[in-house]
Amino acid sequence: MAFGSRGGRPRRGTPADWLVVGLGNPGKEYAGSRHNVGFEVVEVLARRHGARLKAGKERALVDEVRVDGQRVALAEPTTYMNLSGESVAPLVRRFGIDDPARLVIVQDELDLPTGRVRVKVGGGLAGHNGLRSIKAHLHTDAFVRVRIGVGKPPSKEHGADHVLRKVGKADRELLAVAVEVAADAVELIVAEGAESAMTTVNARTT
Repeated sequence: MAFGSRGGRPRRGTPADWLVVGLGNPGKEYAGSRHNVGFEVVEVLARRHGARLKAGKERALVDEVRVDGQRVALAEPTTYMNLSGESVAPLVRRFGIDDPARLVIVQDELDLPTGRVRVKVGGGLAGHNGLRSIKAHLHTDAFVRVRIGVGKPPSKEHGADHVLRKVGKADRELLAVAVEVAADAVELIVAEGAESAMTTVNARTT
């Protein structure tokens, strides 16, 4: 069975070329947290390309835009982070994404310094609950990730506090820049492919 075709209603109309999903937690109490930088990137892309994200049946805020002449679906799951796959799987079906290389997940990354942006295809999940849920529902980890560094917490016991609480001014400034860089990275993936984006984006030292 092809990727994205497991159950659910098939897509009607023209499929999207790409599905870009920013990860985060819904609710005002999580806005501005490290865990929600994926949402921020999707919102930047929506502003750049004139999208209006609105609630859909897939438990997500969604719209479609044109980027470099291609149809790109933008989405923010309205599930909590650890249930992201419950939204991403039906989004994949809705937008006719039949190749995981056409799914871009934008996420926070503890294993990168704050503000560092990296593009990656497949590979380990580094304990990220959102990625774990997506892999469980799609039965693959071969999707593209745009990883935004949020730095390590002082200890594993402080991991949840680190990603969920409000960000201090210095880190907020770094993350604001990183969100724009990550949005650029998504546009580069769409325009030139993930391999080209990795070469360009991953060469940056900041």
